[in-house]
Amino acid sequence: MKKSIILVFCLLFIFLLNNCAKRGVPTGGEKDTIPPIMIKATPKQKSIFFNKELITLNFDEYIKLNEIDKQLIISPPIEKSFYDIKPKISASKKIEIKLLKPLDENTTYTFNFGKSIQDNNESNELAFFSYSLSTGATIDSLEFFGKIKDAINKEISPSISLQLYPIDSSYNDSTIFLKKPLYVSISDSIDFKFENLRAGKYELIAIEDFGGNYLFDQNIDKVGFLDKTIEIPKDTFAELVLFKEITNFGWGIPKYINDHHVEFPYYGDYINDEISLKNIVDEDFRFLINEHRTKDTLNFWYSNPTKFDSLIFNLKIKDTSKTVIVKPKKIIKDSLVIKNIQKNFLNLSDSIIIESNLPLLNLNSENIKILDVDSLQVDFKLSMDENFDRFYIKINPLPNDNYRVILNPDSVEDLWYNTNKKLEFSLKTKSAEDYGIIIIQLQGDIPISYFIELLDFKGNVTRKKSGDTLNDSYTFSNLEPGKYSLRLIKDSNMNNKWDTGDYLKKINPEKVIYLPKVIDLRANWEINEIFLIN
Repeated sequence: MKKSIILVFCLLFIFLLNNCAKRGVPTGGEKDTIPPIMIKATPKQKSIFFNKELITLNFDEYIKLNEIDKQLIISPPIEKSFYDIKPKISASKKIEIKLLKPLDENTTYTFNFGKSIQDNNESNELAFFSYSLSTGATIDSLEFFGKIKDAINKEISPSISLQLYPIDSSYNDSTIFLKKPLYVSISDSIDFKFENLRAGKYELIAIEDFGGNYLFDQNIDKVGFLDKTIEIPKDTFAELVLFKEITNFGWGIPKYINDHHVEFPYYGDYINDEISLKNIVDEDFRFLINEHRTKDTLNFWYSNPTKFDSLIFNLKIKDTSKTVIVKPKKIIKDSLVIKNIQKNFLNLSDSIIIESNLPLLNLNSENIKILDVDSLQVDFKLSMDENFDRFYIKINPLPNDNYRVILNPDSVEDLWYNTNKKLEFSLKTKSAEDYGIIIIQLQGDIPISYFIELLDFKGNVTRKKSGDTLNDSYTFSNLEPGKYSLRLIKDSNMNNKWDTGDYLKKINPEKVIYLPKVIDLRANWEINEIFLIN
């Protein structure tokens, strides 16, 4: 009997020992997806008669503040030098806001933390958490909602500053340039919301605030405004259109390139502001001004090399002018070079484009030849670009063909009567089946004056068609396969281009309507779309 009991205990011991020796793989729990929760605030949320120096917000777990300087929006604004916030870098279970200057009396303050509050382990966001208190006897509780869109682009920045200015005796059109708003909110995608407002009349402004200073910086910021003031609580919703104004024009510092070329950088919108050379020159002196293709710069080209120690220019800006002196420095040598900007293929709807590094004056068609795959000469027409740095060779290309382009010496002549060296290259065309066709049928409230633009997947305009009051159908042929979007611009002033707005003149930009869907075009496809204009 004893032996049996001992045997049972031995077997049980071996079984337990074997199970204890097995090494298991911990599976772990589910990933934490819950954002932090505020469990206590000192003073309490929506407290009144606040007159302390410290605000403390306690959370149920360790949190960190991500980009707090950008994310925290205090309304009404408090200068960043007038408060200190912790934690800066380390994790903590509480946020402390130390006020270094007393708050205004009888005012409701809202601290909107945006997406800055995150838990320390998984970075779960406590999105758009806000905390409010009042230095007076009541908490303002009115709200205002709205949407925002970009005037010309389909997409919009996700964080636009919305600002409310009280309409009082001190308010005027220059206020948004000089004075911070009373209330500030931040957009979430295209939507925005103001909370804890007091009743009154306000100017509503939207700003893509690159400087983060709550002021409208005309050179860099986009702006949106309403044609009327809003009255709270009577008004509860508004839609704003954000646009970039034409920057006020100004000249940069001129740069001497060589003895026939000076660059004039500028900012803003250049509209025929004059550049004139004040030095005394010979009778045969000639000059030409064109625009740089990739930067905001004007090229001043002059014909015969000068021996002046310096060049004196008069630069005009509207009704004023200034004199600048340009002295030779590091000289960059150049000589006439022409090249084709297409690679190997010629689209059936395109011209052959030749680009020059120096301004061109004359083209000689007798020295240019276009040969097809059978070495037969092809008829063509030449045209000069208005910038004098490109010209176009227009042919009627056939599908599945090869073209040899020959520009013999003396085909082009520049400002200094120099001519080109021989340039020869080949271009191919694809078959008609390699391309697609998009046909657009307009319906609805079609404006009197408009034009439509076809954009590629990068947002670049690939085709443009002027509106025709007698026609509501438009065909885009010989298109490369890809994704396209379409927009209609209501051309109010009939200048065949989109015009932006002007805040001080209270001019909103011309309206742009996008076809809601993206067109996915494939080779040898013909797509018909109805574009409903609302």
